Amino acid sequence: MKAVRLRMEEMDASMLYGWTECMSRLANCGPYGLPAWGAAIADAYGLDTYCVVVEEKKDAVRGEVGISPANGTESAFGEGVRGVLPIVHISHWLFGNSLVAMPFCDGGVCAVADGEVQGGLISAVCDLAEDLDVPVVELRAFEPFGNELDFVPMKGRETRLRPMQEDGAVGWAGPARVEGDKVRMLLGLPGQAEELMRSFKAKLRSQINKPKKEGLTAQRGSVELLDDFYRVFVENMRDLGSPVHSKAFFRAILRNFGSAATVFLVYHRGIAVAGSIAVGFKDELANPWASSLRRFGRLAPNMLLYWSMLEYACENGYRRFDFGRSTIGEGTYRFKEQWGARPEPLYWYRFTRMDRNSPALDRESGSIGRAVAIWKRLPLPVTRILGPRIRRHISL
Repeated sequence: MKAVRLRMEEMDASMLYGWTECMSRLANCGPYGLPAWGAAIADAYGLDTYCVVVEEKKDAVRGEVGISPANGTESAFGEGVRGVLPIVHISHWLFGNSLVAMPFCDGGVCAVADGEVQGGLISAVCDLAEDLDVPVVELRAFEPFGNELDFVPMKGRETRLRPMQEDGAVGWAGPARVEGDKVRMLLGLPGQAEELMRSFKAKLRSQINKPKKEGLTAQRGSVELLDDFYRVFVENMRDLGSPVHSKAFFRAILRNFGSAATVFLVYHRGIAVAGSIAVGFKDELANPWASSLRRFGRLAPNMLLYWSMLEYACENGYRRFDFGRSTIGEGTYRFKEQWGARPEPLYWYRFTRMDRNSPALDRESGSIGRAVAIWKRLPLPVTRILGPRIRRHISL
C-alpha cells in the first residue's frame, strides 16, 4: 500500500467528486467524512484541511506505507483506493494544537475497505502531524479500531503505539479512548411516515400532535431559512453556555452539501421557535444541530421539529435517522430514547507524541463551569460576535 497526502485547496472539482465516490463505496463512514464537510470548515473558518488516501501499490512489500507528494493527484481517488481519512489542523494557545478527524461532528470520517487499512491511514496521519509539528492526533469513528494498530509503521520504521501512561518513550502514544460516555442515538425507519407514526406509543403520538393543536407549523427548506434558524440557534447556545458557530459556517454547509442538507423550522405566530439542520448520506439522515427556544417550551416545538425530520427521512428513502451525540442517562438521551432510538458507541481516539505536551482545555475543570455560567449571562449580540471567534478553535 501507499499513502497519498492531499491538501483540499489543491484539489479540483473532479478530485472532490472522486473523494465523494470513494466515501460512498467504502465502509464505516458518515457524511462528516465527505469533502463538503471539510470545504465548509475551510470556507468559514480558514482551517487547513487535508485528505489522506491509502491505495494499492502492486510493487510494494506488503504493509509498506510511503508518503507521496501532492502531485499526480488525478489518480489519487481511483479504483485502487482502500481507505480515505480527511483531517483538519486546529491550533490555539489555549485549546491546543492538534489534527482532528473531523471537527464539529460525532464520527464516521474514516472510510476503509477493511480493518487492515486503518493502520496505514493512521501511520500517514501521524507522519503528517510530525511534519506540521503537531503533538496530538484525534480520530472519531463509528466503529472501534482493530488490534493491528498496536504497531504502526511510520516513515519507514516500525514504532510501537505505547500506552498513554508510559513516560520517556519515543514516538506516538495511543490510542487512548476519549469521550467514552458519549453515544449516538439511531432509529431505524420504515418506508412510510404513517407506518412510523403507528409504531409510536399513544403518549408519544399525543406529544407530537400537541404543538399542532397549539397552532405551531413546520417548514423545511435551505438557505432561505438560515436567518430564522440562526436566531433560534444563537439564543439556545447562549442559554446552554456554549459559544456559537458562525452563520457563515452553516451557510457553507448548505452550499457545499446542496440538496443533501435541509433546514427544518417550527413557527409560532410567524416566529421561529425551533430549528435544525440535517444532512443525508447513503441511507442515513443525520441531525448535527437542533435547537429550540426555552421560553416556548410549554408548546413542545421540539416534538414537531423532530417529527418533521423523521417524516422527511421516510419520504426520501432514508433507512436510519441519527439523532446525534448524547451522554448516557442525561436529558437529551432520554428525549431521543422516547422516539425508539437506540445508543451506539462513539469511538474517539487520541494519539499523542511522547516527547511533547499540548495545552488543552479540561472540560471537567471548575474554570469551564465558571466560563459556562458567565456565558449564559452575556447579551445575545455579544455572544453572536464573540462566539464564532472562540468556536472555530473548539473541535467538539
